[in-house]
Amino acid sequence: MRVSLIIPTCNGAAYIAQLLCRMRAQSVPPDEILVVDSASEDGTAQIAASAPGVRVRSIERRAFDHGGTRDMALREARGDVVLFMTQDALPLDDRLIERLLAPFADARVAAVGARQIAKPDARPFERAVRAHSYPAESRVWTAADIPALGVRAFLISDVCAAYRREAVLAVGGFDRPVLTNEDMLMAEKLLHAGHALAYCGEAAVLHSHRLSLRAQFRRNLLIGRTMKRYEARFEYAQELGEGAALFGDVSRQLLGEGLVGECCCFAADCAARLLGNRAGRMIEGMRRAKR
Repeated sequence: MRVSLIIPTCNGAAYIAQLLCRMRAQSVPPDEILVVDSASEDGTAQIAASAPGVRVRSIERRAFDHGGTRDMALREARGDVVLFMTQDALPLDDRLIERLLAPFADARVAAVGARQIAKPDARPFERAVRAHSYPAESRVWTAADIPALGVRAFLISDVCAAYRREAVLAVGGFDRPVLTNEDMLMAEKLLHAGHALAYCGEAAVLHSHRLSLRAQFRRNLLIGRTMKRYEARFEYAQELGEGAALFGDVSRQLLGEGLVGECCCFAADCAARLLGNRAGRMIEGMRRAKR
């Protein structure tokens, strides 16, 4: 299988050189690398263009769209499998692509998500959140599993996800324009088209965030709007159940380790997530009512 690696960037000079170096050193290296840069002001595009075998496509920042930009890049790619990564993710080892390709031996599988492990400098609650959301166990699922999995059935993350290109094109490509969660929307399309999705716990990237409460609120406001806008496509799956499980699991772990202060910070982070999500759903509901 030919593999096309696509990396959307915006002011990613601190990350891009190391990411490209590690990806070119994979046991199964990508056959092509396309960096789509949104008018970076820190030399990201120039750094990427200087790396061997990398093609850079520059776009205006206002033209970036989570679904539309990825759809454009996928249609330009030549690989049988298109691997999307974000600029701030790093492969854990040199077998990331090799392991992501393995589930495609099953002809039903149209997309494979990677495990995310928090970076060494991540705060304790962020490490616990990643461990909860991205376990070591691999799995494969289909639309028949949606009632049991709920919202988790759609959780493929474009932080690091590989797609069978022909399957994506067959379902019309990525939704565009979208506020966020283009990966979940693509997962929904693929599942309801009869494909299977896979999560490969052996394929891992280092990735985590250090978001302020304001940033967490804003991020989840967009997620809430997206989930409300497309709730019928998601079979009205609710995030509250998964959020409650996350809160309980991570809180128990932090308290078990005696990290009371960290647990309080995590509770504040969860409150920002919940309030943002509820606000986003309310805004989208009001917009819908006005139509």
